[in-house]
Amino acid sequence: MLLVQFKQADGQRLIGVLEDEGRKIHVVDGYASTYDLAQAAIAAGSTLEALVGAGLGASVLDYAEVALAGQLLAPLDHSDSAHCYVTGTGLTHLGSADGRDAMHKKISDVDTLTDSMKMFRMGLDGGKPAVGETGVQPEWFYKGDGSIVRAAEQPLTMPHFALDGGEEPEIAALYVIGPDGAPYRLGFAIGNEFSDHVTERQNYLYLAHSKLRVCAVGPALLVGALPGHVAGMSRIRDSQGQVRWEKPFVSGEDNMSHTVANLEYHHFKYPLFRRPGDVHIHFFGTATLSCSDGIQVVPGETFEIDVAAFGPPLRNRLAVETLPAPQIHQL
Repeated sequence: MLLVQFKQADGQRLIGVLEDEGRKIHVVDGYASTYDLAQAAIAAGSTLEALVGAGLGASVLDYAEVALAGQLLAPLDHSDSAHCYVTGTGLTHLGSADGRDAMHKKISDVDTLTDSMKMFRMGLDGGKPAVGETGVQPEWFYKGDGSIVRAAEQPLTMPHFALDGGEEPEIAALYVIGPDGAPYRLGFAIGNEFSDHVTERQNYLYLAHSKLRVCAVGPALLVGALPGHVAGMSRIRDSQGQVRWEKPFVSGEDNMSHTVANLEYHHFKYPLFRRPGDVHIHFFGTATLSCSDGIQVVPGETFEIDVAAFGPPLRNRLAVETLPAPQIHQL
C-alpha cells in the first residue's frame, strides 16, 4: 500500500492511497495527516492498513493534477518541525565504498585503508548480526529538523555559500515515537538526501557541514516491510527536461552491508531519539552518485529518482538560495 499526503487549494490537508498504478489518489476519510493516522493506529493497537481500509471514502483524485498544482506534501511530517529529526547512515551499501573512498583517499597512502574503507569493512564484517545480537554501529549523521524536508515537485535549494548541490538517491524509513517511548515504523519512502559533495571532498571532517542541507522525501509512503531488493534509476534532467545523466541504483538488505534492524538499533539506542510524539526520517545510504561520474548539477536542472515499487518518481529542481548573514548580538 502506498500512502500520500497532500493539500487542497484551500490548504485543507488530506491523505490517500495511490491506485491505478499511481494515477489516482483514493482519499481516506477522517484523517488530516499521516501523523494523525499513525497516532490513531498506535492508540487502537491496530495497523495502518486496517485503519486505511476502514476509512476509504468516495473521493478519488487525479495524482498528476495534484502534483502539477504543487499540492503534494512529504509522506510524513510533524506540525512542529522541531519535533522531526532528519538523520542518516552512510557506507551501508555494497559497492558504495568505491566512490566514497576515492573521494577521500590521497595518492600518497594507496597502500593503507582510509577511515571510510575501514568503516565499510566493519559493516561487511559485523553489520548483519544474528537475531538477538548487536552488530557494529554504522557511520551516522544529523541532517536537520522537519523544516529542511521538501516534497516531490518542490525545489531543492542549496545555500549561496555551498560549493555543490548533488543528489543522493536513498531509501528513508519513517517513524513516529509512541506515548510509551517506543519507535513505530510506518514504512519507507524514496529520498534524495542531497549533500554538498565538493565541500565533503575537501576534508572528510567537513562531512557534518556537507549534510546540513535540505532534502526531499516522497511522494509516497510504502507501508510495511522494505523489499530485500529495491531497484531504481537516478537521473539528472537539464533545464529542457532532457536526460543528461542516468544510472541504475539498488537498495534493500540484499544490497547492503547492514540490516535495517541494525541501523535502527544504533539510531534509537539513544534516549534522545525516543521522545514520545516525535517524528524521525532516517536515510539508509546509497551506492550511486552522479558526482562520482564527474557530473555537477546546475540550478534549473532536475533530480529524478524513480523506483517502481514506490509509485511515482521523486522529482525536484535545483535552485540557489541567498541567505542573510547571521547577526550576533552580545547580551
